[in-house]
Amino acid sequence: MHQLLKIPTLNVAEIDLPREFEGLYDLAYNLWWSWTPAARDLFATIDPIHWGLYRNPVQSLINVDPKRWHPLLQSEAFRRQYDEVMGEFNAYLERQDTWYQQQDWQLDGSIGYFSMEYGLHQSLAIYSGGLGVLSGDHTKAASNLGLPFVGLGLLYRHGYFQQSLDAEGQQQHAYPEYDFARLPIRPVANRMGGELKITIPLPERDVTAKLWLVQVGRVPLLLLDTDVDDNDPADRPITNQLYVSGREMRLVQEILLGMGGVRALQALDIEPGVWHLNEGHSVFLQMERWRQGKGDKSIDQALATLRRTSVFTTHTPVPAGNEQFDAALVAKYFRQWCEDVGISVDDFLALGRAHEHETSFNLTALAIRSSRWVNGVSQLNAEVSSRMWRHLFPPEAGDQPIAAITNGVHARTFIGPELQSLLRRRLHPRWEDELLKPESWQAVSEIPDAELWKTHRQQKERLGRFTRSRLREQYALDGASPDDLRAVEDIFDHDALTIGFARRFATYKRANLVFSDLHRLQRILCDTERPVQMIFAGKAHPADRPGQHLIQHIFELSRSHTFRGKVFFLENYDLRMGRMLVQGVDVWLNTPRRPMEASGTSGQKVGMNGGLNFSIADGWWPEGWNGDNGWVIGDDREYADEAVQDKDDAGSLYDLLESSIVPVFFDRDGDGLPRRWLAMMKNAMATLTSQFSASRMVRDYTERAYRSPQDR
Repeated sequence: MHQLLKIPTLNVAEIDLPREFEGLYDLAYNLWWSWTPAARDLFATIDPIHWGLYRNPVQSLINVDPKRWHPLLQSEAFRRQYDEVMGEFNAYLERQDTWYQQQDWQLDGSIGYFSMEYGLHQSLAIYSGGLGVLSGDHTKAASNLGLPFVGLGLLYRHGYFQQSLDAEGQQQHAYPEYDFARLPIRPVANRMGGELKITIPLPERDVTAKLWLVQVGRVPLLLLDTDVDDNDPADRPITNQLYVSGREMRLVQEILLGMGGVRALQALDIEPGVWHLNEGHSVFLQMERWRQGKGDKSIDQALATLRRTSVFTTHTPVPAGNEQFDAALVAKYFRQWCEDVGISVDDFLALGRAHEHETSFNLTALAIRSSRWVNGVSQLNAEVSSRMWRHLFPPEAGDQPIAAITNGVHARTFIGPELQSLLRRRLHPRWEDELLKPESWQAVSEIPDAELWKTHRQQKERLGRFTRSRLREQYALDGASPDDLRAVEDIFDHDALTIGFARRFATYKRANLVFSDLHRLQRILCDTERPVQMIFAGKAHPADRPGQHLIQHIFELSRSHTFRGKVFFLENYDLRMGRMLVQGVDVWLNTPRRPMEASGTSGQKVGMNGGLNFSIADGWWPEGWNGDNGWVIGDDREYADEAVQDKDDAGSLYDLLESSIVPVFFDRDGDGLPRRWLAMMKNAMATLTSQFSASRMVRDYTERAYRSPQDR
């Protein structure tokens, strides 16, 4: 029977707890609380003020006034609350009937999962967007399923940037310095009781990285940190920022993730049976494994050895989006490695060449050449990626050598607490155990309409409170008057059809498509009988000027006389804001230029909450849409002319809003219930929750990719 991977750690935070509540320490350092509402409620009960400020149990417990513990020790209600949460927590960790434990086969060793970013919770800022949230959800689902799984990543001192908009709507970038002693992470301990560190060779010096542990339920996530005294001041900033703009520093980060990650596992005596490369950023783990391989091997033999245990997931359906570096820069960092393994620099550079005529070093090409399994993250993405990379596969691989495992999301993280309570009452007391049983979700149709609508309204009202709070902060920073700040209380109409759009502001996602015809949009949004409102959020990379201009344009429209009070832009999109939006909106708008969306997962979260998707037929949506659980904008053809594509898609978007979405939402019966809308909500929950859960996704990876072909 598989034993959980247990990593020894050191304590760094000064937290003084009563003996009766000492279990709070381990609970605070296990991200299980991030997807368990009862655990978060427990920390909020201890210190409502600091929990509201930080939403981070370590930071909250550090700041608890010692006098606060006395009344809690005397409170029967709190003791009962504590016992219930700790009982659930310990039962989760000790559970012996997980999906993996019930299988009649076992993997040969653990799964080493490498990713540049992890979106686990907003308090741990080591993510930027969709790739990180996917990695976080993959890790959480691996814990739920009981897999022998360990994650590898980097610990960024300044994380990804904090976004604010100035009075003109221009994006501003701030990089706060995080105090790791106040985060739910701990240093990994070595055998002598000190801090565990590893070194990796770089040109003319070695770089040291300290290891930190994030415990994610049953799964350990190891993070490497170069901001240590052992390093030269020029090397300490390697792990400062996620997706740093400088190309050489980015390359060094990716070398650290790959090579350093392999050495971190070795330092802990962990030998994965499967190495999972989530995107090409981590591909240099293959070079470290190659260097440590025994015996003289040819390039073909070395690659064959790596392939047997390597799984690669590609997300980027356009050639320019795949990470690549100048060949001379790569040669600088791998010249010694080439000597170590006995191959020429030219032969090594050829392994990263996407096409014969190109000179840059492409990480995706190297990952494909060194992996036995390659998959895209939706059916359409796999088809597009297969066409793009078919030339790197042997003839026997067929027309679609890249398989498809469509992304999914961690349901307990993203389904609202009000709806989770309803599912426990009406579906199953442990409804999350039903995520691998699509047939179980048909029972959603039996939920009384009034009860579902009331629950949705509660989540929508919570989104309204959050929106007003954020807008009040934004307006205050812009110097708004007290009267203007009081007027924020009238913003966000709970009865209005509420449309959400939140994602990375890359231009291909076309955040401005809905603004193609401002007069037509004005008629839709400003109808006093059938009001509609739109909420936008998202960041553009600091180097992405066109994306920043999109944000500025929408910001200006939101402050215009025409759309003020109808269009809102919320600053500093993060996981908390994302949860609020997907749980509270009525409709989720998604307008990428097909086929450039690899998968997308925000719409999956909306569907699980009973919201309806209104999306281009791109990414995951062609697999999810059934005609009665949302709407498709445009059609599924690909255009040669982007201007024509934008015009056609915008026309379809407006037609659907006017003729279908708005009328159905406001069609109420004598009880004030939108019966047709509620039927679509139930259809969305029944058809999307199981199919697009992270549990289904990770099960698919385990059965199709992690298990060796000989064991199936």
